[in-house]
Amino acid sequence: MARLAQTAGLTDIQREILSTVRDFVDKEILPVATELEHRDEYPQAIVDGLKELGLFGLMIPEEYGGLGESLLTYALCVEEIARGWMSVSGIINTHFIVAYMLKQHGTQEQKDHFLPRMAAGDIRGAFSMSEPGLGSDVSAITSKAVKDGDEYVLNGQKMWLTNGGTSSLVAVLVRSDEGHPEGTAPHKSMTTFLVEKEPGFGEVRPGLTIPGKIDKMGYKGVDTTELIMDGLRIPADRVLGGETGRGFYQMMDGVEVGRVNVAARGCGVAQRAFELGVSYAQQRHTFGKPIAQHQAIQFKLAEMATKVEAAHAMMVNAARKKDSGERNDLEAGMAKYLASEYCKEVVEDAFRIHGGYGFSKEYEIERLYREAPMLLIGEGTAEIQKMIIGRRLLEEYRFQG
Repeated sequence: MARLAQTAGLTDIQREILSTVRDFVDKEILPVATELEHRDEYPQAIVDGLKELGLFGLMIPEEYGGLGESLLTYALCVEEIARGWMSVSGIINTHFIVAYMLKQHGTQEQKDHFLPRMAAGDIRGAFSMSEPGLGSDVSAITSKAVKDGDEYVLNGQKMWLTNGGTSSLVAVLVRSDEGHPEGTAPHKSMTTFLVEKEPGFGEVRPGLTIPGKIDKMGYKGVDTTELIMDGLRIPADRVLGGETGRGFYQMMDGVEVGRVNVAARGCGVAQRAFELGVSYAQQRHTFGKPIAQHQAIQFKLAEMATKVEAAHAMMVNAARKKDSGERNDLEAGMAKYLASEYCKEVVEDAFRIHGGYGFSKEYEIERLYREAPMLLIGEGTAEIQKMIIGRRLLEEYRFQG
């Protein structure tokens, strides 16, 4: 086993789960990932395998048919999956965030209705905050829900849904002014709706359209879409938690654990880039010896390995903090920021080590080079993470003059 990115203090069960996932990645994902990615093909066989392993229910409580594992276990599994192909970890992540939000904030009826089928992988989740032109300013959401008897009517356009087409349950954040007088702070007049739909594209239920996939630079295979609501009717009992005005807090709770997930993805991609770089450096010869024996390459490898190790340690710390029941927005922000930035740098160094071959689609590093940038913006840009970190540091280190 590789020496980098080891995690101390794991239970026998955690080690067994991670060993199983790593074997699956080595046998079922790595051999086909680049080919599927180049074709932008949804990895159905891989997803079916993950379903069989029970990973769609990894953090769902045992009473609902899940494995009841910790965020740490989940993050370490995501790290392994992203090492194989980052797009597959994205399929799992959006599902996981919706399941987490249901577990933490759903009514008992909502938990009983959705979680067992989510644990089995029969219902796949997606969540939707962003809108065209919205960027990081979630308070500027314009999609709206209006009460009409025992239903709400939703209108608006959402953007950047991972699993938008393949999902059958979408947690959608919209503005809901009902019960919130004019002048209410924007984040206090938002509500999360649980929207059930048929998988696929086009009109997937009356009033709800999922256009085709967005063509992306990387992060292919997984479907990323828009979501258009035009007179979409949702029963009042599909308000997450049964109470309007709580949507912003529910989504931010989900995004907080999502940031640990993005950090884990960054760790996994960086690990794979290091593996490719250190392997190629020992095979490629220049000036009569492997390039790994040149000091300049050794310096690169040393820097890459240190970054992999540091990012992994911060990701593990953030996950353990959340598992302990403590607030972890500071640790999650730091882990996401560091892991995504280091991932980009490690991938670029591996790309440089490959020289001209790194530019060829025949080599795996070309795929990683296009995938890494997504982590710089997913679940909040580096600038957003630094704002969160800075504000929390000022809370912790308030001047007492």
